[in-house]
Amino acid sequence: MPPLVRHELKFYINQGQYEVLSRTLRNVLNRDEHSDENGEYHIRSLYFDTVFDDALADKIAGVQNRDKYRIRIYNCSDSFIRMECKSKYDNYIAKRQVTINRNLCEQLMAGDPTGLVNTSSGLLREVFKEMRLNLLRPVVIVDYVREAYMHPVEDVRITFDKQLRTGLFSHDLFNPQLPTVPPLPEELTILEVKFNRFLPAYIKEIISLAAGWSQRSAISKYTLCRIYEGKEF
Repeated sequence: MPPLVRHELKFYINQGQYEVLSRTLRNVLNRDEHSDENGEYHIRSLYFDTVFDDALADKIAGVQNRDKYRIRIYNCSDSFIRMECKSKYDNYIAKRQVTINRNLCEQLMAGDPTGLVNTSSGLLREVFKEMRLNLLRPVVIVDYVREAYMHPVEDVRITFDKQLRTGLFSHDLFNPQLPTVPPLPEELTILEVKFNRFLPAYIKEIISLAAGWSQRSAISKYTLCRIYEGKEF
């Protein structure tokens, strides 16, 4: 098993559950330091997949060990751009990431990997190989607003991902006016709970009372945001 693997639990919650849980966590945990005055920030990711949509197919088939590549920005700004690979290993997740500049980002958005030829980053070398051998290319933009809370014990991170929207067939990552549409009903919020070895008992109790552990779902924002492409899910 690779290092830095974590547990990741996901739930769909309704507006009432969100309000109760958000209000409770606000009083017992720390907000993410990058949050705005409303306790939120905007995330936009451009996901990549192979010419055969292997990442999409693996998720739908429930393949236990799989990778997803994406470029991620915050608040539609180019001041901080990351290439990321999120990996799943059975019931654990791991994430590798490296910052990139706007020029390299534009090249990768255009499907051009030549800027990676002399990279010293292991992750970027991997992206170069995938783009050359498996024709990895950008496929969909995923947008949402995140409200995040943290706890230092076991690096607990609890997030509410709201207003999920898909950029359909556009890859215009830095366009704040990008047309997007919601793949989920407006009243649904995605709750994610991440931690290392165990979840502190009192946090588990709070989430259980508000969301119910029986409602865990294998949620993939990436898969949801490709729903309008006419593929079979």
